[in-house]
Amino acid sequence: MTAQPDLAVAPLPPLPHWESTPADLPSAIRVVKAALRARIEASGRTVEEVFAVVEQRVRARVEEIAAARGRGETIWPIIEYADIAAGTVSPEALAKLRQRGCLVVRGHFDRQQALDWDRDIVDYVESNRFFETYRGPGDDFFGSVGSKPEIYPIYWSSAQMQARQSDRMARVQAFLNSQWKHESDGVRWFDPDRDSLYPDRIRRRPPGADSNGLGTHLDPGTLDLWMTEAYQRAFRHLFDGTVEEYDPWDAAHRTAGPQYPGSTMCSAFRTFQGWTALSDMDNDQGVLHTVPIPEAMAYLMLRPLLPDVPEDDMCGVTVNQVFPVSERWHPLLLEALSGIPDVRAGDSVWWHCDMIHSVAPVRDQQGWGNVMYIPAAPWCPRNERYSAAVRDAFRTGSSPTDFPAEHYERSWSNRFQADDLNSTGRRGLGLD
Repeated sequence: MTAQPDLAVAPLPPLPHWESTPADLPSAIRVVKAALRARIEASGRTVEEVFAVVEQRVRARVEEIAAARGRGETIWPIIEYADIAAGTVSPEALAKLRQRGCLVVRGHFDRQQALDWDRDIVDYVESNRFFETYRGPGDDFFGSVGSKPEIYPIYWSSAQMQARQSDRMARVQAFLNSQWKHESDGVRWFDPDRDSLYPDRIRRRPPGADSNGLGTHLDPGTLDLWMTEAYQRAFRHLFDGTVEEYDPWDAAHRTAGPQYPGSTMCSAFRTFQGWTALSDMDNDQGVLHTVPIPEAMAYLMLRPLLPDVPEDDMCGVTVNQVFPVSERWHPLLLEALSGIPDVRAGDSVWWHCDMIHSVAPVRDQQGWGNVMYIPAAPWCPRNERYSAAVRDAFRTGSSPTDFPAEHYERSWSNRFQADDLNSTGRRGLGLD
């Protein structure tokens, strides 16, 4: 019997893309939404069918979290640094990390080391008369938190750089990076064992403080997630009829493409956002919350294509603002919003780069709420490009280009210097 030839599969229609911010945003939104719908429908499925697959998957996670909360369980996974260093993290803990997309690393640094860093930061800013020269919030986003200041626009203290280039930080970052699929189709999308030392700020919130917190949002990008060619490829399974194959841990096509500029952008690719605690913090004192469902990104990407959303609207997503998550468009997701457990100075907190997160408001805070923001930002083409700007900022004591141009540290002689870099620091800045 002669074998029958396979029937040719018609190619899916191409997607329009804009590698820089479109001049006419409403028009571009209408065009790309129509094209995405047409592409999904050309695969033989409707938008509603594809969204239903994602919604069912996400709803199951929401129900799991509600049940765990009802049993009094801690929603956030907790892993001891000693187990990461020894390679003895259990399969069960790894599975929970990948399911929830977030974790607390207990004992990442010695508690006294973290408290010493906190004191050193105070000495650093006071010795340079920061509080006398502070000009107010440099951006509208963190400017909303309410205390003065809560976010210190400081990047180059010895404490921050010692933590960024430490062996203990490098081990945790490599462990987190290893949760991702970083090689496919003959491409190594990032180096899991080399971090780019992405410089970020400090938060110090004093006892008795009132803070408005930060609303639910996420940070991987804005309209560029739908409109640039690299991200259209990264989210290909959502739009080509293979939604069941979507993997939030796949780095393919995410580490080289552009991002639309804006006041809240991040030029780097981060596998995890993170911070290191510089004080003990109770879980009811204005702490970080996440929607611990990595698959929720698929929900967020497909939701604007449903017919109840205006044609020129992406559920409120636009440029020059963070990606919002709201009760109007995403009530199912917000049912899973879960705060971190109590943390001690020296613990670190991490969440998948696509994860919805917020900071709860607090009135009359009990105890300090101090952190330094250090993500996992592995070496890749995108981060290598940004490292040139980071090196310039480091040499001159300037604010990095992702942040408001405040430049407090340019004249501070006691900031961290190039001679203080170790091999990890030099590699992270692209100097070796």
